[in-house]
Amino acid sequence: MSPDKAFAVPLKSSKWTSLVSRLSRTLPSRESLAAHPWLKPVAHRLLDRQLWRLQHEAVARGVAIGIFWAFAIPLAQFAVATANCVWWRANIPVAAGMTLATNPFTIGFWLWLAYQLGSLVLDAPPPDALAEGAGVMAWLTSFGAPTLLGMGIFALAGALIGYLSVKLVWRLRIGLKRRRRQKTIRTGAMPGTD
Repeated sequence: MSPDKAFAVPLKSSKWTSLVSRLSRTLPSRESLAAHPWLKPVAHRLLDRQLWRLQHEAVARGVAIGIFWAFAIPLAQFAVATANCVWWRANIPVAAGMTLATNPFTIGFWLWLAYQLGSLVLDAPPPDALAEGAGVMAWLTSFGAPTLLGMGIFALAGALIGYLSVKLVWRLRIGLKRRRRQKTIRTGAMPGTD
């Protein structure tokens, strides 16, 4: 199996096939990640096939890591998530995809929502209108704490929910496969025989 196709999954629907092929083209390859200057200290570990295969535990960890870093830090999410994937033995492409939950198009919404949640948790009154030349520090003192708390809650809760969701979906998928196989065996038709 070629290294770039290590995480490809054969799918039956052409819609899913085109989605997977588009994702395969946009996500960086193992080699391009290994050559990245920030990732040089862990480059030898990036080529490990276990970090690129679709195994349920690695995928669940990748989802958790990607969601956590998507909300925890505003910059370099991909690099930090990749380094964490090496440490936690998680799926790198999945984590990279999950960091895109917060992107330049959606970050405004997430920051507003984080501020609302943080204000609710802190029971903070709405901030007074800032003066004309108040500056960054005035903005941070009125909006920063609730927003940071909200983003922290999103990071932790999102990582936990993402991890548990992948484990649940994977278990349901395996259970359905097992049920279909047992039903086929009970009806007398052996799989693979005509």
